Amino acid sequence: MNAPQDSPSTLIFKGLRFANAGRFEQPVDVDHDLDRADTGLYGPQCPQVIGMMEQMLGQGSLPSDEDCFFLNVFTPGRDSARRPVMVWVHGGAFTNGTGATPWYHGASLVERYGVVVVTINYRLGAFGFAHLADHGGDDFRDSGNLGILDQVSALRWVQRNIASYGGDPDNVTIFGESAGGSSVLSLMATPAGTGLFHKVIALSPSMSQLRDRNRAHEAASELLVAAGADARALRHASTETVLEAQRAVLRRPGGSFTAFAPTPGEPSIPDHVADAAARNPVPLLIGTTKDEMLLFTMLDPQFQKMDDSGLLAFATARFGARAADAIDAYRRVRPDSTPGALASAMATDEGFRGPARRLAEARVRAGHPTWMHWFTWETPAFGGVLRSCHALDIPFVFHNLDRNGVSAFTGDGDDRTALAETFSGAVTRFATDGSPGWEPYDLERRTTMRLDSESATVEDPEAELRILWEEPS
Repeated sequence: MNAPQDSPSTLIFKGLRFANAGRFEQPVDVDHDLDRADTGLYGPQCPQVIGMMEQMLGQGSLPSDEDCFFLNVFTPGRDSARRPVMVWVHGGAFTNGTGATPWYHGASLVERYGVVVVTINYRLGAFGFAHLADHGGDDFRDSGNLGILDQVSALRWVQRNIASYGGDPDNVTIFGESAGGSSVLSLMATPAGTGLFHKVIALSPSMSQLRDRNRAHEAASELLVAAGADARALRHASTETVLEAQRAVLRRPGGSFTAFAPTPGEPSIPDHVADAAARNPVPLLIGTTKDEMLLFTMLDPQFQKMDDSGLLAFATARFGARAADAIDAYRRVRPDSTPGALASAMATDEGFRGPARRLAEARVRAGHPTWMHWFTWETPAFGGVLRSCHALDIPFVFHNLDRNGVSAFTGDGDDRTALAETFSGAVTRFATDGSPGWEPYDLERRTTMRLDSESATVEDPEAELRILWEEPS
């Protein structure tokens, strides 16, 4: 057991193995000697190409290995208290990330709210989401969903063992952001996840990344061509060969965003994730930030140099003959925005807010408990250009404002504290008793918690834009 100095009342167990698996093989559950398993070190992350966001999150120095089946437990004590359990699934576009990222450190939630926090690794990119079954036969069954099956294996570990870490296996909440948000929705969609969790929190789920079976087949073909190998040869290639082929696929224009993601039509995920998550009765809290896409578009010349004619073309591709009306609506709701910023707002609604809202609506129609939040606090960092961008909410969910790199992303203003208390309080309240503290979403009032320096519920936020996207083009 190795608890850091900044967490005197939290017991921390790092690098606990939950599974073993060979490349492109399904995970096999593992239980080691739990009293001796902690090494004081995080387990390796899945091999990946570390990007700018991962460097900011503080994971650039962590070791990598295909044997990455490790989780971490943060708990008030190894006793019989049976506390609520919160299992975090990290994001990173299904190609990056680790449960060991400093921003995901669970001590603050443990000490403030008395929950047990678990953070997990899973296989990424080609190692976790290359749909090779069409190319290699039964030996590669479900290879397009190995990352999700790893998450299932970690949840089975929680069911078997978390009581000995002071947690309640009958009160488990899974939560994640971005690809982690889409992962927890995928866990709602897999029959293998049934009974392993009891509540779900999806933060900014990258639902537009959830591909269909045809795209999964196409991306696997691209991977094999890039590697110059068939599926069986790729199984025995070096880690760097697989990574280099993955890089080549991700550099391709157009479809790189969907190259590696959960695959429907497999035994593990029979149906499209959104449809299955809509039918799952497990309570769901879901939401996005106001300006998700600014994290990506602020560095994209296409958006930075966009003029009115470029905005019209961008809007026409999405709204057809209604493009001019759509631009007028966005200008009314987002005044003083450049053409590129307006296009980014459209992309945010197209890729994040719209899919999340449609899922919430489908669940309401099915009679399943659903709550929505909307994170609108704007960071002053980088001159304020990122506004309320993607991933900005993470340190507030964990109440980790003092972790390395956070202030560079959020600034160090005093107004952050109240927001962190509100958001972390809401997610832990939801994990504890099934309600975040405001009314569930419905199709009349559309009650949504707006999370900001002064948080409050709002009804049908930016209704004009919601209606715009609901009308046929």
